Amino acid sequence: MSMVALNKNWITENQIDFEYKKYVLLAYLQHVSENFTENRLYPYLSDLVDHYRNLKALKDNKQHLYNMFPERLRTVDLEKFRLIYDKMVQDDSIMQEIESILDFSIPQMENYLREGKKIYDFIEDHLKVFPVGVMPLHNESGYLFLKEISSPEMRVYEFHISIFENPIEKYRGINLTYLKSYEMSILNTFEAIKLDLIRFNKNLPNPATFVIETNLAIPFDETFLPLAKRTLVKRIAGAA
Repeated sequence: MSMVALNKNWITENQIDFEYKKYVLLAYLQHVSENFTENRLYPYLSDLVDHYRNLKALKDNKQHLYNMFPERLRTVDLEKFRLIYDKMVQDDSIMQEIESILDFSIPQMENYLREGKKIYDFIEDHLKVFPVGVMPLHNESGYLFLKEISSPEMRVYEFHISIFENPIEKYRGINLTYLKSYEMSILNTFEAIKLDLIRFNKNLPNPATFVIETNLAIPFDETFLPLAKRTLVKRIAGAA
């Protein structure tokens, strides 16, 4: 199912009219809800979070509103653009319409965010993560095994964790590279597959290796994979 996009500047583009914007928003939220019903969380949940944060910033910060007005007017005449721009932002009727749109949109998005978060938490509770074999001292690189319990197939990824720092906190990002799939069997165990990977890649002689399993039938690309990435980052951050 292709994603119904909501542009970043959807409130200020085209006509600023409450009924029209209500129609645009509800069409987008219906699409998001349909995907949530099918347990497809990404990119729908992260996109919804971004839009919600933009609306909250718009509500709290007038400068953010300035930045949302159409950029194309800049190419006409910079001085005229400044005049039009200021007039639009200072126009009480326009600002009142935007205020009405925000007052309607923010609670609507909060409802769907709660729906998405509930699904996210339920699925996260049904992800089981555990190491394979002896773990190395440094676990920022290695292999991730993704397995649905109902399927004999297991997908193998190589992962690398990167750490980004600012004066306040550290951020961890993860890069995954798909390697291959294995059919699990009595002989093809997690440990045997890890040994096979070590023979295949001499650059990782003692790789950190994790399995993430689920007993749920969930979409792989839109849900299992992105939640597994977040789960692995949290697991490694907790062990650091």
